[in-house]
Amino acid sequence: MKATVSQQQLAHGLSLVARAVSPRSTLPVLANILVATDEGRLRLSATNLELGITCWIGAQINEEGAITVPARTFADLINKLPNDQVLLNLNARTNSLNVRCGGSTTDIKGIDAQEFPPMPVPDLAQGVALNVADFKEMIQQVVFSASTDEARPALQGVLMSIDASEVTLAATDGFRISVKTAPLVNPIPAIKVIIPARALSELARIAADGEDAVTMVIPEGRGQVIFRLKNAELVSQLIDGSFPPYNAIIPRSFKTHTLLSTSAFHKACEQAEIIAREGNNVIRMTITPHSDSPGQVEISANSEQAGNAEVVIDATVDGPGLVIAFNVRFLREALSVVKSPNVSLETNANNTPGLIRPVGDDSFLHVIMPMHLG
Repeated sequence: MKATVSQQQLAHGLSLVARAVSPRSTLPVLANILVATDEGRLRLSATNLELGITCWIGAQINEEGAITVPARTFADLINKLPNDQVLLNLNARTNSLNVRCGGSTTDIKGIDAQEFPPMPVPDLAQGVALNVADFKEMIQQVVFSASTDEARPALQGVLMSIDASEVTLAATDGFRISVKTAPLVNPIPAIKVIIPARALSELARIAADGEDAVTMVIPEGRGQVIFRLKNAELVSQLIDGSFPPYNAIIPRSFKTHTLLSTSAFHKACEQAEIIAREGNNVIRMTITPHSDSPGQVEISANSEQAGNAEVVIDATVDGPGLVIAFNVRFLREALSVVKSPNVSLETNANNTPGLIRPVGDDSFLHVIMPMHLG
């Protein structure tokens, strides 16, 4: 392999794929990045056998070839090089990659590319085209609600359901539920799969702004999902398990409807969290209607170690008043992905779930379980 590539492009490509490198594995090659020529471009790939990321960057290819090199060593070196052309030269006899840039010359010992796990080749004709910007927003509005508990693998994923002309993403950790729906341009047969939340987070990270479409392929019988972008590809194992029937948990009616400014509500939660995080993250919300003026919501936090905090914000309250407690981090994370200027908090009692919904946007909802009122 002999190739010439821009230092900036190479550094960017390495930053995209490096997150799929396995830091702890019994297979040394999984700590490496595959560097290969591919139809006039340079291909970089990394995998931990559950998640794989590939990207293609423009390069001048003088000789075909491939090698795997230690990810950290290669990335650190490229990041330290000047903004100039980088010359890559593979010595097949010694399995080493010579890297030249400016006055710098480095030889990196590698492992034969034949030992690198093969990456699947998707049949894009069988794929589902999704709008990149819309799909990134969908991911960001649900993925934070997925569980990090390895004992409940199904909850570490996001349920993706496609029913005719609509796609739905849902995530829950047992204490909250985020659901986002979006229309599909071209109706397709029904699909229901659980995709690891981490894989979707990585997809949102590598999807470049300005790209139009991402093609999703689910090869039959492989237990995998592949997302193909213009210059990048992500492959992930699907989660085999039973996702909880979250629709049965979402309340259908409410006694109290509280309308608040999204930014004011979010800022109040951020302020209260400074005190609440020193204890158990609990805040108390006192929702008070007024018959002759706008109502108000008082958000308070108490910690023996840190002190007390109280923030009062205006609200339009329809229904009886209520005192209810929530995990403030859960509230803040939900509010941070609401795009509308105003948000509705719908409640029934202090021991039943609350529902957050952007005003004027029925495509997103977030259910949050209450905390015990001490």
